[in-house]
Amino acid sequence: MARNKHPEETVNRILDVSLRLFLEKGYEYTSIQDIIGGLGGLSKGAIYHHFKSKEDILEAVTDKLVGSSNRMLMKIRDRKDLNGRDKLKTIFRESLMRPGQKELFAVAPNIGKNPKLLFSILRDTTDEVAPNYIFPIIKEGIKDGSIKTDYPAELAELVILVANVWMNPMIFEDTPETSRRKFLLFVQMMRGFGLDIIDEEMLARLEELTSIYQKNK
Repeated sequence: MARNKHPEETVNRILDVSLRLFLEKGYEYTSIQDIIGGLGGLSKGAIYHHFKSKEDILEAVTDKLVGSSNRMLMKIRDRKDLNGRDKLKTIFRESLMRPGQKELFAVAPNIGKNPKLLFSILRDTTDEVAPNYIFPIIKEGIKDGSIKTDYPAELAELVILVANVWMNPMIFEDTPETSRRKFLLFVQMMRGFGLDIIDEEMLARLEELTSIYQKNK
């Protein structure tokens, strides 16, 4: 039997088709057969050679999306024209405003009902995002005087866990009003650290995305 000489290309094809179908049909309504149908001749065995289940495909798709997000974080972290506080504000703005967010929230699965995916998000948040992107920014902010805290590593975890998990309507299925109240508390908490990094435009965007998710779930 001929071996696949380009397994990485095959994996990328599977992920690209799966992401398109998840966005078009929703994760729950996309079957492995749907994915096979979109791959132009790739067999079910070829898919299961790389992935054990549809859930594994979703996790890999999420990892790919997270990679894009982390590249955005790296770019902001390494900017020389912003202080620490302004870098944090830019991260929140870019995360909420970046293209594709509306489409993603329209078809996103309930992450809270998928423990494996939820654990993957938590692990990436605490093991990758907090120490490698948020923590260096907070340390820089302490040095330039724009951020005041005696606990930079803990603040890095707190900020990103609140933003990525507690305020994520795809995990807790919050209503727009609940999301607004959480967001306002987050604003109050950040201001307690001297971080006025959330504005009304960001609040309106979060409410919009939450409404889209609730409408289409």
